[in-house]
Amino acid sequence: MSNYTTVSQTLNALKNEGYDLDFNLKQDCVECKGLELHPDEFIIDRFYRFEGASNPDDNAIVYAISSASGLKGTLVDAYGVYADSLTQEMIEKLRIKR
Repeated sequence: MSNYTTVSQTLNALKNEGYDLDFNLKQDCVECKGLELHPDEFIIDRFYRFEGASNPDDNAIVYAISSASGLKGTLVDAYGVYADSLTQEMIEKLRIKR
């Protein structure tokens, strides 16, 4: 796993590796351009954690996500912020990488 120092550096490197979709986190899935992938339909290939040096609000995780159908993309998320709004299945899927 490479050690990137910024979120943007990480996203650029992953895009060069074919992770070209930008997923958004929904309550029970990740979504991009109307396409939804539920927890059993995607794999977290890698993750990169970033911690703000002076501000906890700067904490984020970049997930590299793929599906069996060949879709590849990234999800950027602040950790800890969304736990109450997700289904238990989504929390478990993302928690394994925390």
